[in-house]
Amino acid sequence: MPLTAAELSAHPEFPHVIWDLQPKTTGRCPCGPGRGGPYDIFYELHGSGPEHILFIMGLGGLKTAWQRQSKDFGHDAQNRYSVLVFDNIGIGQSGKPYMRYTTSNMARDVQELLDHVGWTEKRSVHVVGVSMGGAVAQEFAMLEPERVATLTLVSTWARLVNTVGFVENLRNRINLFIPKSIDAQLEGARERLYSREYLEGPDALEYEVEPFPTGADRFGATELWKRQRPEMFSRVGFMLQAIAAGWHYKSAEQLTDLAEKVGRKRIQVMHGSEDKMISPPHGKVLAEELNKEAGDGKSVRYLVFEGLGHSIPIEKRAEFHNLLVELMDIAKEESLHHGRADSRET
Repeated sequence: MPLTAAELSAHPEFPHVIWDLQPKTTGRCPCGPGRGGPYDIFYELHGSGPEHILFIMGLGGLKTAWQRQSKDFGHDAQNRYSVLVFDNIGIGQSGKPYMRYTTSNMARDVQELLDHVGWTEKRSVHVVGVSMGGAVAQEFAMLEPERVATLTLVSTWARLVNTVGFVENLRNRINLFIPKSIDAQLEGARERLYSREYLEGPDALEYEVEPFPTGADRFGATELWKRQRPEMFSRVGFMLQAIAAGWHYKSAEQLTDLAEKVGRKRIQVMHGSEDKMISPPHGKVLAEELNKEAGDGKSVRYLVFEGLGHSIPIEKRAEFHNLLVELMDIAKEESLHHGRADSRET
């Protein structure tokens, strides 16, 4: 049995569940003038390398949910990579205005944040989005395709469709908003997000004092830490983000246009075969529509993680890292190829 909330709070590792990763820079970017703002988007920059990676978190997630990637890229390889993580509108240390949230508006926040930190050059940003963050990443790639060096879309969708039966689908969505005990909240979240293998396996993550007994306990402690901070995580902010996620819609024609402008070889789609939050057909449709009208050797990379749920960057940290690096290398070769072609033409 996973530890209860009380047992997690008393565990010696609980005070260290959010790693003390000292960023190179923190700041607040004023966003949203003329579209409900101004409000601040709080961000952290880790590392100082020439390869710029932007990580966009999903529904109800804090920037610290990327701490594995912040460490791996922005600290362990800080001379090669710079990592930008931030709290979306409505959560964490960012502004929480009471208004209609949309993924397209959140993409404008991303645009203004990148301008603020100076990541403005053509093909200068590797964009990684998970779940709702993947929807925001799509919107940003449509807004500024030429700024995108690579685009990684994880456990996400182009538009939500009913793939699990009407009654079950309705129940799942209503359950997100029903008040429950903290232990029931933790149980529901871990069952929706993670594979059984991860939940029942040992906690293999780095630790300060001692590991938690299982992966379920590691997740439970992280989620409990967040939910103990109502100034960072509130039901209202969660609901406003959920509305944005639910209304995200990209047509097949829009995705084809996105893929052509970014470049299909610069894009990858990842999905778990047992994802209970965003069912696997969503990832398949997304990849197929991005690949529509693709020429030989120019297809989007589509990766299905057998047996995995919604949280690929956490469950498959090393593999996820390697896949990002591989795509960056492919993009670099693409840029060199086009550079050589342009020089021959002139």
